[in-house]
Amino acid sequence: MTNIAPKSISRTFINAPIETVWSTLVATDQPLPFFFGAVCQTKNGLEEGAKMRMVNPNGKIAMVVGEVLRFDPPHCYSHTFKMTNIDEPPCVVTYELREKDGGTEFDLIITEAIEGSKLHKEMLSAQGFISSNIKAVAETGKPAFTGRMVGLLGPVFALLAKKKQRIENWPL
Repeated sequence: MTNIAPKSISRTFINAPIETVWSTLVATDQPLPFFFGAVCQTKNGLEEGAKMRMVNPNGKIAMVVGEVLRFDPPHCYSHTFKMTNIDEPPCVVTYELREKDGGTEFDLIITEAIEGSKLHKEMLSAQGFISSNIKAVAETGKPAFTGRMVGLLGPVFALLAKKKQRIENWPL
């Protein structure tokens, strides 16, 4: 029997309007430093029921695939999350945004991950990176140092990708 891990919430205050944080989070036309330099792709935009994938900037490697579960601008975006290099069931990632004290309270929530799984461990370790880099981009227009370094390593990540991660194996 598999055990589902408890909900994990990473909360960050971002000193930027909620609309700025939202548009930064859901951009689909550029590499996103807070998502390890990946570009979010969909067929017809982000909407409930749409398939999405996060693709290496070279356009040849799908890093993450999922389905949009909820899309309620500018307050909630939720999708299934499967890393293409890990043979495990997906978890669910939810981003919740609230206006607070002249800025935005941003929650990154992980649910439905299998306790102790590789995916769960990867997700937990990435929460801080994603939150700190979306904060930096929304507040300054530039990623944090960690986001810039990961961006520089994007071509290396593509070289290390498994054959099964090729984009043609993960259609939209």
